[in-house]
Amino acid sequence: MRCDGPPWLLLSAFELDFVEAGERRRLSLGQVWDRRFEFADPVREFRWAKGGQGFAGWYFSATVGDHVGYESWLERDRLILLDREPGVVGIASQPFWLHWHDGRRQRRHAPDYFVRLADGRGQVVDVRAGDRIESANAEAFSATERACRAVGWEFSRVGEPEPVLMENVRWLSRYRRSRCANPEVAERLLDLFSEPTTAGWGFASGRTLVVLPVLFHLLWHGDLAADLESEPLSSTTLVGAGGRAR
Repeated sequence: MRCDGPPWLLLSAFELDFVEAGERRRLSLGQVWDRRFEFADPVREFRWAKGGQGFAGWYFSATVGDHVGYESWLERDRLILLDREPGVVGIASQPFWLHWHDGRRQRRHAPDYFVRLADGRGQVVDVRAGDRIESANAEAFSATERACRAVGWEFSRVGEPEPVLMENVRWLSRYRRSRCANPEVAERLLDLFSEPTTAGWGFASGRTLVVLPVLFHLLWHGDLAADLESEPLSSTTLVGAGGRAR
């Protein structure tokens, strides 16, 4: 069955191939759209070939509390951004194969991420730089978007993030874990930066090796805020109250 037509027809035109309780299953989109794919195991292994262009690995997500896989630096960077986004409560990589017929032959595509949002909605994310999208990729992204629209999921194809933002968020991600949370120091810093103040004052507010991890942890979680897009973080960066609670 072709993957075009009204939404009710697409529920049977698309099929999802996924792993559930250690078993491989393949069912129509209409049968499985309400599954918790943010907990799905990857449908394919993450491999890194010596001398190859890809770079696979595992990233520990503070949101998930576990490792999430990626297949390239670009996917890893997007994973870091998703991990910091307060509206995201669940992330799974390579959650399923989407199968459909394009009118000529059977096709399949494994999206990069399935994301669960705080309001309960699902989001499917594909990561590909704009200058690396070939016709087959574009067709797969289009089909995936149609499938998502049929069941009320969001679909997003994202490329390279803004470099300064990514540099800063990548740095802050080093301090995402709970071991960098020191309630006593955090309280002092939240009070210090209740009014916008340069980060240097935080550096000088106590022992550097104790204070800085907490400062960066608060910036990662959005309890403190700074302009992360204009220039790299430094002692002259203006820091203020964030209030972006998870």
